Amino acid sequence: MTPAHRFSVAPMMEWTDRHCRFFHRLLTRRALLYTEMVTTGAVLFGPRDRLLGFDPAEQPVALQLGGSDPVPLAQCARIGADFGYREINLNVGCPSDRVQEGRFGACLMAEPDLVGDCVAAMKAAVSIPVTVKCRIGIDDQDPEHSLDSLTAKVKSAGVDGLIVHARKAWLEGLSPRENRDIPPLDYDRVYRLKRAHPDLVIAINGGIADLEQAREHLRHVDGVMMGRAAYQEPWRLLAVDPVLFGEAAPFASIKDAAEAFYPYVERELASGTRLHAITRHILGLFRAVPGARAFRRHLSVNAVKPGADIGVLRDALALIVDTPAELTHTAAA
Repeated sequence: MTPAHRFSVAPMMEWTDRHCRFFHRLLTRRALLYTEMVTTGAVLFGPRDRLLGFDPAEQPVALQLGGSDPVPLAQCARIGADFGYREINLNVGCPSDRVQEGRFGACLMAEPDLVGDCVAAMKAAVSIPVTVKCRIGIDDQDPEHSLDSLTAKVKSAGVDGLIVHARKAWLEGLSPRENRDIPPLDYDRVYRLKRAHPDLVIAINGGIADLEQAREHLRHVDGVMMGRAAYQEPWRLLAVDPVLFGEAAPFASIKDAAEAFYPYVERELASGTRLHAITRHILGLFRAVPGARAFRRHLSVNAVKPGADIGVLRDALALIVDTPAELTHTAAA
């Protein structure tokens, strides 16, 4: 793991695609960004360039894989490294039925030996870091035993870091959405894991809503991964570099960052991408700013229309009133 693991944006299905990541990179130079989870079958047999291609400006960016067979995982790790990803991450945390049917994701918490074999195979295939994102346990597992067991296996396999979502996953009875909220958070369990393995890089994930919380977690672990708060309120990311890395933000204001997004949007539109596919990721860009509601409404109504062009985004941004609050509200991140 690199110093970028001090703060990262979680891999989120349907959300952290290449358009989202490009915009997030305008807000923070230092955060590590992750792809959506991509299954080994999709990498090996699907439209590889579309699934794995990314703009070099997104770096540092990591590829998250879903799978449970060491051989194709090793093949996909090598492919990811060849594409230029800085890290390969194995998903051992997703609780969806579809993922369970494929025997990967959170259900692998019950098979720590297999996870260790997967990590060992990927480590043998690539020279870039290989990490695991997991839960503290599943169903009726004792989190003390389940997390210790998984950690021991992946550590002996040479894993470069562990990202722990500090909740159990319930594979029966809760939906993926409910699994993000209902199982109680147990941050202390992750802190204890770090104390037991001081030589292993450990990042924490789950329910982290702002950078003040992130700073508190960093007193106990090596890194913080923010998920929904980073996506739904991307304005928070503009404070990452100054608050967590002691460096200047890339732009003086959120509006400046949004205007810097224009060339990318125009390039994507010219290649056939629909405007809504890009702007859906920035609907939460402004909060408590005069014009924020009008901005969201304008994009929601107009970006989906056939032929919507960069003018829709320009007009939406023109609805934001330039006030001191707009220039400074990221400090509350």
